[in-house]
Amino acid sequence: MKIKLPCPAQSRSRRRPPVQILVRAAAGNRCRGWLSFGTLTIPVALGRGGIRANKREGDGGTPLGRFRPLRLWWRADRAPRPATTLPLRAITPSDGWCEDPADRHYNQPIRLQPGDSGDRLRRDDHLYDYIIEIDHNQRPRVAGRGSAVFVHLARDNFGPTAGCIAMRKSAMLQLLRRIGPRTRIVIG
Repeated sequence: MKIKLPCPAQSRSRRRPPVQILVRAAAGNRCRGWLSFGTLTIPVALGRGGIRANKREGDGGTPLGRFRPLRLWWRADRAPRPATTLPLRAITPSDGWCEDPADRHYNQPIRLQPGDSGDRLRRDDHLYDYIIEIDHNQRPRVAGRGSAVFVHLARDNFGPTAGCIAMRKSAMLQLLRRIGPRTRIVIG
């Protein structure tokens, strides 16, 4: 598969983030898909439940809808600061994400102590070396409608996610250079 890039001579200052990114399921495999904008099209892994209009906590579905990227979380201990116009935050050992619908911090970043429950953002594998936080189920935040839906790195076997969108590291770095806070991610 070829990935087309803009002309290198084009000035970075004249590039503008794309207005819209499209994520679609691949024909015949609801756990795989394509992310595209402009001339860039990359393969992605989707949730084990495919793309779902009625996303629920734990269903493994990738939510259908239109979202904004809010910020990039990254493992500063593993990689240099990536080129992006998204707000950045380095992941620390205590960073986590609340996935408990009964908790008042549901679907928000939290600080975890050893032994606390929640999705730890600092993982031993490389899936969360780069995490694009999107605004799924944030305004308003509804208990049970899904949490921790991110764009992150894919497993080596490109296996399904728990509801996120995952891609190879090289694709993530290309995407980060081209998106910004005004970008819209349309899933479905």
